[in-house]
Amino acid sequence: MKTLPIHPSDLLSGNDTQGLHVEHVALESVANEFGTPCYVYSQSAIEASWNDFTSHLAPLSPMVCFAVKANPNLAILNLLARLGSGFDIVSGGELARVIAAGGSPSKTVFSGVGKSVSEIEFALHSGVFCFNVESEAELDRIHSVAGRLGTKAPISLRVNPDVNAHTHPYIATGLKESKFGVAWENAVMLYEHASRMSNLSIQGVDCHIGSQITELSPFGEALDRLLNLVEQLKEKGIPIEHIDVGGGIGICYRDEIAPLMADYAKILIDRLKGRSEHLLLEPGRRIIGNAGLLLTRVEYTKTAGDKRFALVDAAMNDLMRPALYEAWHEVRAVKKQGGEQVFDIAGPVCESGDILARDRLLEVHEGSLLAILSAGAYGSSMSSNYNTRPRPAEVLIQGTRAMLIRNRETLSTLWKDEIIPAHSASI
Repeated sequence: MKTLPIHPSDLLSGNDTQGLHVEHVALESVANEFGTPCYVYSQSAIEASWNDFTSHLAPLSPMVCFAVKANPNLAILNLLARLGSGFDIVSGGELARVIAAGGSPSKTVFSGVGKSVSEIEFALHSGVFCFNVESEAELDRIHSVAGRLGTKAPISLRVNPDVNAHTHPYIATGLKESKFGVAWENAVMLYEHASRMSNLSIQGVDCHIGSQITELSPFGEALDRLLNLVEQLKEKGIPIEHIDVGGGIGICYRDEIAPLMADYAKILIDRLKGRSEHLLLEPGRRIIGNAGLLLTRVEYTKTAGDKRFALVDAAMNDLMRPALYEAWHEVRAVKKQGGEQVFDIAGPVCESGDILARDRLLEVHEGSLLAILSAGAYGSSMSSNYNTRPRPAEVLIQGTRAMLIRNRETLSTLWKDEIIPAHSASI
């Protein structure tokens, strides 16, 4: 039976006395086989999240495009493609990943504010479903590239509805001062401009108001503004084939009340049922966020003043969100060992900000395994090699099987593309 991961701990089974599991695989055995740090995902949880998302929206028959930036692992993308997913990409590299994973460019929307000429060419040759255009300059560039290639580029404009999504300012994207999209007051003029370009084919309207949104009213407000725009465009003889409402619906990390899909779907169905425009959505975090964790081992414990630290082998380069957003992730000891104490969970990176969790009551000792939850989205995808740290292995759990889906990087791979130039004279 597939369990929908609504709360971070829903990913776990077993207990922390005998040892925590993901599905039917002990996390201790994952650590022993694949080492730590290690990203661990549940296929069952991913499928349950996908089915929860798509089943509630079935009356609208939408095209659901997973946001590749949330987790670009080829095995994850392949699983989603087999479930019927399209994809939302923000770079040529992400498009190449979709293709390598068996995804279809014809079900892929290309977002992002800085598309290069080569990326536009690649997308046109590949046959992407649509470009989500984010500036007048980009309109002109896509038109020019499409003309040179002797084709028409399918486009929609990403319009900022100037709706406050009530989320972290770093992930609020729909306000008028955002770098993303085009200003609401300029949208009609830009659509008229696009309609006069012979190498563009206007397909839709698009918006994305932010990420990790836990209030539903902003979604309704933004969609109402989009529908108003669609009607204005129709009056000017510019028909719209699809409405892309983006992603952004939040999950529970700590004590947030994540919106139910039934309630989110009702907002869309009430407004779109019976309309001719096709619905597109771009979820990422909602599908994968609580379906993954970061497994790490305690190297040392230490006390500094009034603080007690558990120093682990994972770091901010493996999970950037706490350092970047002061984000909260639940931490669980994989197995109880006796004696709860309050710890800050800190990594080995040489930065004071390398704190993965603060003030957590945990039973940990040197060698203890910890599971940092809700790491399925923006864990691996935002990882880096800072401090010359190889990125972790990634493992997909399928029932009783633990399958390696990304090798742990080796040190030699980190500098294989670096070159020490030959010098004609000694230094």
